[in-house]
Amino acid sequence: MTDPILTGRNLVKRYGRVTALDHCDFELYPGEILAVIGDNGAGKSTLIKALSGAVVPDEGEVHLDGKRVNFATPLDAREAGIETVYQTLAMSPALSITDNLFMGRELRKPGIMGKVFRQLDKPAMAKFAREKLSELGLMTIQNINQAVETLSGGQRQGVAVARAAAFGSRVIILDEPTAALGVKESRRVLDLIQDVRSRGIPIILISHNMPHVFEVADRVHVHRLGKRLCVIDPKNHSMSDAVAYMTGAAEPDEALIGGKAHA
Repeated sequence: MTDPILTGRNLVKRYGRVTALDHCDFELYPGEILAVIGDNGAGKSTLIKALSGAVVPDEGEVHLDGKRVNFATPLDAREAGIETVYQTLAMSPALSITDNLFMGRELRKPGIMGKVFRQLDKPAMAKFAREKLSELGLMTIQNINQAVETLSGGQRQGVAVARAAAFGSRVIILDEPTAALGVKESRRVLDLIQDVRSRGIPIILISHNMPHVFEVADRVHVHRLGKRLCVIDPKNHSMSDAVAYMTGAAEPDEALIGGKAHA
């Protein structure tokens, strides 16, 4: 068995009297798509925020590549190679595709123009953006200098995933990537997710869409009442099983509770 690339152990996060994470465990293995499912209020978002540096757990440990990490901000996680695509996409609609791709990590011109006068190397950024969009089959976008607000919902999601894939060297976290999309655009995003995984980058997929989860996920982490209830293999369980576990209508077998549904 391979070692997990990203783990959480006994993660606890409290907001006053509310316990959002209650001694939660988590494992993501190299090269897999791990879906995280759970009812509203189960603590999925808090778990992802704890793994991506958006919140600091009150207790517990996060390990990346076997080493303990203490992310104080999402920037810390980004520098470690963990990229997150939030449901809101966190993009600037009025800026171009290239500007959004490089937001916060713009390339400067070489030499004195970049170091002293802080001029941006726009041709280099445009070339990189075009290459990344081409790699992921997103060249239906003809002009990478067009404003993001002129794109369709699926294209915007594609740009956000491309940004994560371009800079996420270790892990990519996708929060409800198909929630606001139609059937055709959802199909493109699912294909994009599988393309990214085929490049060896493991993905954490948070989703309420069970058909999508069961189509692309290698394992499914079921979250209930602030902790991991179990991990199931979608090839051996039905969507009805997953929904029953996450709503409390059924209890999983003891063998699934340790999260060992990994070959």
